[in-house]
Amino acid sequence: MARKVILDVDTGSDDACAIMLAYLHKDIDLIAVCSVKGNQPLKNTNENTLRIRELLGGDFPVYKGCASGLVSDLITPRMPRTRNVDAYDENGNKISFHKELFDLPESVKKEEDVPAPVFYVDYLRRAKEPVTLVAVGPLTNLAVALLIDPDIVKNIEEIVIMGGGHHITNATIAAEFNIYDDPEAAQRVLHCGAKITMVPLDATHSAYIGKDTSQKLRKINTPAANFTADLIDVRILVHNQCQPLEVPDTCALHDPLCIAYLIDPDVLKDVFFCNVEVSTSGITAGQTIVDNRAHQEYRNVRFAYRGDPQKFADIFVEAFE
Repeated sequence: MARKVILDVDTGSDDACAIMLAYLHKDIDLIAVCSVKGNQPLKNTNENTLRIRELLGGDFPVYKGCASGLVSDLITPRMPRTRNVDAYDENGNKISFHKELFDLPESVKKEEDVPAPVFYVDYLRRAKEPVTLVAVGPLTNLAVALLIDPDIVKNIEEIVIMGGGHHITNATIAAEFNIYDDPEAAQRVLHCGAKITMVPLDATHSAYIGKDTSQKLRKINTPAANFTADLIDVRILVHNQCQPLEVPDTCALHDPLCIAYLIDPDVLKDVFFCNVEVSTSGITAGQTIVDNRAHQEYRNVRFAYRGDPQKFADIFVEAFE
């Protein structure tokens, strides 16, 4: 039976790939997609989500979420986010991981009237069976829903989070972007009592995707496959110039790795059940502090240190086929 999933996104390029993988794979029943501010302002992440839905010809509802963090926009000083190094394509045009808006037609069908956190509360209160939440942006929507009604956790089968990092960071010297963008929300979610699996940068950088995958997608030659191949090729260019991975001409496709884990848990390696806390102040704001000690009194997160690149690529291409 397909696994029921609600996806929470701040739709940039890898979020788009996660939406498409979740919608297209037979083992996932995509119940809804919720947007949140993150890679871009909320109006853009929401519109990008809607454009991906129309590219797919999908009928899943989209719920517009939170436009700012719980308190992160009100608190100073914090370690400022590291400025990205500029990257350019072969024609000298400036490129980035995430465009403000995708080069797709403007959406016709819009989001639902209910805000995302209210949708979570209403849906989970009435759910007849547990549902999996996959959060690949800042965790604000989930945190607000849990503040409204902590008891909804009883109908959550698992929360899968793309976020954090132990050996690898990107937003600051201490933090990965999704957690950095709303560390208070992350700390709230990590202690909600649900089963939580965290897919950090350590895992996504080791489950790299290369040009061979984008070439396979182009051979499938559907609008979704071709668009995804374009996203992958741009991410490879940006990684090569700004954040080279261990294997050249590859990229980290962070968010869809969470979906791949639901399809085949073995795509994640070196997964440890441990205590993970989030720093919310100063130079370490947004840092995921992972307790690697053998004897821990409290454990709240399954933290993945590695991913399997070949298994990930196979899962990804299979869905588009």
